[in-house]
Amino acid sequence: MPHSFTPKVVTANRLVEGDVVYLTVQNQWTPTLSEAEILTDEADADLRLLDASSQTNLVVGAYLMDVTEDHTPTHFREEFRQRGPSNYFHGKQAEISNV
Repeated sequence: MPHSFTPKVVTANRLVEGDVVYLTVQNQWTPTLSEAEILTDEADADLRLLDASSQTNLVVGAYLMDVTEDHTPTHFREEFRQRGPSNYFHGKQAEISNV
């Protein structure tokens, strides 16, 4: 039985700062998930991931992340990952009052 392909975005960490970033339609990296390109075709997603993985001067650890059609992550790990390191409040975590 063939599996169904769920919508995905390409995500990685910016090489210098370590921030979570997402690939846009214009092949640019953005820290804003709502600006990411939603991929609905498996072959296209694989090609975009391959291209993103080759951008080693900009990002590290590129992979495909499951999302809904409205850019909502389907796994809690991705929401948690957007907040930054969890060892203490700093950076983005210090700016979020409900953490």
